[in-house]
Formats: sequence, C-alpha cells, structure tokens
Amino acid sequence: MKLRCQFLRTPLLLAAFLLLGGCATTSRPAYDYSAFRAARPASILVLPPVNQSPDVKASPSMLAHATVPLAEAGYYVFPVTLVDETFRHNGLTSPEDIHDVAPAKLREIFGADAALYITVKQYGTSYVVVSSETRVTAEARLVDLRSGQQLWSGKATASSAEGDNNSGGGLIGLLVKAAIRQIVETVSDQGHVIAGITSARLLSPYANGGILRGPRAPQVKDGVR
Repeated sequence: MKLRCQFLRTPLLLAAFLLLGGCATTSRPAYDYSAFRAARPASILVLPPVNQSPDVKASPSMLAHATVPLAEAGYYVFPVTLVDETFRHNGLTSPEDIHDVAPAKLREIFGADAALYITVKQYGTSYVVVSSETRVTAEARLVDLRSGQQLWSGKATASSAEGDNNSGGGLIGLLVKAAIRQIVETVSDQGHVIAGITSARLLSPYANGGILRGPRAPQVKDGVR
C-alpha cells in the first residue's frame, strides 16, 4: 500500500513542479525604464522602417502610421515629409542606409533627442489551405541621439484573423471563405489598415512594456512617465 501511494504521489509532485516551472518560464519581467527616464526625450525622429517582408508597401505604410501614437503619447515628432526631403538632400534614400547613420550625425542634422528605428518583419495577406489572413509584425527600438544609448525596444503583431470563428460550413465553406478573404484584403490593401493597429500596439504608452508618456502628455508634468 505504501509503495502504491508513493507511485501516486510521484506524478502529482511532477505535475506540480512542471506547472511551477511553466509559470516561471512564461512570466515576463518588468521592462527596465531607468535609461528612458534618465534621458527624458522630448522629440523623436522616426526613421523610414526597414522592410524584411516581400511587400514593397510595408515601409511607407508603417511610417505613415508611426507618428500618430507617438504624438498622442506626448512627444514632438518630426514631420515625415520634412525628414524624407532632408535625407534625400543628403543622398540617403534607402532605409537600411539611413539606419546606419551615426546617432550623433542624426542629432547634428535634425536636433532630435531620440530616434525610432522600426523593422517590419511581416506584412501582407497570405493564404494557407483553409485560412487566409493579413498580418503585420514590427519591431522598434528608441535610441538616445545624444548618447547613442538604447532607451526602449518592443514588438507587436496584428492580424485580420483575430477573433475568427471557423466553425460551420465544412471544408468547402472554409476554402471559399479563405479565398474570398484573400482577394478582398489584397485588393483593398488591408495591410495598411492592419499596420495601423500594429503601430498603435507597438508605440502607445501602455503598461505592458510600451513606451513611456512624453513631456507633452496631459498626465505628465515633468519629463517622461
């Protein structure tokens, strides 16, 4: 009887340790904002995003959306047109080349406190057997142009398939639905809409590792928070 009890307890103990181990590995530590708060950036230069997706519209689409959440967060954001013209005047048109410019040089040209470097990892509509979705994934990092120090980094994804319920209609129904969605979302450039959601998730000052609020935010009286 004692031997049997030991065998019964062993799986229970193992399950308990696995559960605790799973919790320990999935919990995400709080973001360290000490460098961000010390730098106290008031103005942000948004650089043209580097595009690692096959869709050529990814970079301009993300750039068009990136300035809004930053401005609403309380930062002065340099106008996209002005930034583009300035880079072209200096012979820089490729986002990769612009990202390679030294922080001190960007500070000299624009006088900005910080620069935002964005990389688009996924962009566009894909079709896989019985499903179709438009997905945009982007990463970003904020760098202090005065010191070259990274102040913050983050990643966000948005998809047109969020909240989908594929039940009902059978296999033929799923195939038809996926095909129709791919056509509609490709023709209507749904990627640009999803990019706006991704940008908001990435750059809005939420408590889940997002950027801090800037000095112009109504909730902030001094510095960033």
